[in-house]
Amino acid sequence: MKVLLFSEGKNTFSRSGVGQALNHQVEALGANNVDFTLEPEDEYDLVHINTIGLKSWKVLKKAKREGKPVIYHTHTTYEDFKGSVKFSNQLAPLIKFWAKKLYNSADYLISPTEYTKNLIKEKYLTSPKEIRVISNGVNTLNFSKKEDLEKRFREEYKIDKPFIITAGLPFERKGIMDFVKIVEKCKDYQFFWFGSSSIKPMLPKKIQKIIENPPKNLIFPGYVDKEILIGAFSGAEAFLFMTYEENEGIVILEALSAKLPIVVRDIPVYENWLQDGKNCFKAKTNDEFYEKIINIIENKVENLDEIIKEAYKLAKERDLKNVGKKYKDYYEYILNNGTK
Repeated sequence: MKVLLFSEGKNTFSRSGVGQALNHQVEALGANNVDFTLEPEDEYDLVHINTIGLKSWKVLKKAKREGKPVIYHTHTTYEDFKGSVKFSNQLAPLIKFWAKKLYNSADYLISPTEYTKNLIKEKYLTSPKEIRVISNGVNTLNFSKKEDLEKRFREEYKIDKPFIITAGLPFERKGIMDFVKIVEKCKDYQFFWFGSSSIKPMLPKKIQKIIENPPKNLIFPGYVDKEILIGAFSGAEAFLFMTYEENEGIVILEALSAKLPIVVRDIPVYENWLQDGKNCFKAKTNDEFYEKIINIIENKVENLDEIIKEAYKLAKERDLKNVGKKYKDYYEYILNNGTK
C-alpha cells in the first residue's frame, strides 16, 4: 500500500493549519510504517487530498480516471474561511461552492472532529458519503514542558512577569479583537500571539493596526522556531484561545500536550470532548474570559492539577502514533472495499 498525500501550495500554506496537518500526516504515517509520497507523478494506490485548489481537482480527476480511491480531508469550510483575510466574507460563498464540488467528488472523507463531520453532512454533501473522524493529532513528546527551552524563551523576551499565550494566524475569526481587550484589561501580565506575520498585507486594516501598534504588554513574535514555541508553552500560565469557529485547532492539542491550562470559547466544535471544569475552561463573553484567566494566574482554581491531568489524557489519545494507526486502518478498509 502506497498513499499519495497531496496538498498544493505547500510553501504558501506551510504555516497554516492545513500545512501543519500535512506535516502531521507525514509524521503519523511514518510512525506506522505506511509507505507514502508527496509527488503526484509517483505510483500510488490511493490519494489523500488536503486542499481545495485547481491542482487538487486535477489530482482528484486523474486518480478517478485510473480507478484509484480518493479521500478528501475536510479542512476547509465556508464557516472557517469567513473572517480571515481581506474580502474573505465575500469570497466565502465561492469557497463553499468549490469545497462542495470537491468533497462530493471524493470517494471517502476524513473530518478532524464530530462537529466538522456533521457540518459537512448537513451543509456540503448532496448524497450520503462515508466520513471517518480522525484528529489532526499532536506529537506529545515534542510538546511537553522543557525547562531549558522555557529558560531560553524567558531570556530572549526578557520576561519577568506571568505570561499568557495563544497561537494561530491573526484573523478576526480567531478572536483577535477580543484578545486585545483582555490584554488591555490585564496590564500586569504579558501576552504573546504566535503566528505568521508574513500574511499581514492580506489582513484588514484594523488587524494590521493592532499588529503594528499593539498594547505594551502584547507581543507578536510572528512564526518562530519550534524550540522557541515549546519554550513559551513550557512557561506560560495559560493558553487563551478565543476563536469563533474552528474545525479542531491543532494548537489546542499542543497546549493540552504541554499540560498548559486552556481557556477556549464555548463553541460547538468543543462540545463533545472539551468539558468546562474537567479538562479545560470555557467562556462566552470577554468578562468570563477575563475571570477565568485571572483565576488561573492567581491560583484560585482548587482542582487545577486534576484538570490539567485530564486534559493531557486527551492529548495522549490524539498522539500522532495513534492518529497514524487510524489512517492506516482507514486506508486498508478503503482498498479492501474499492472505489465507489
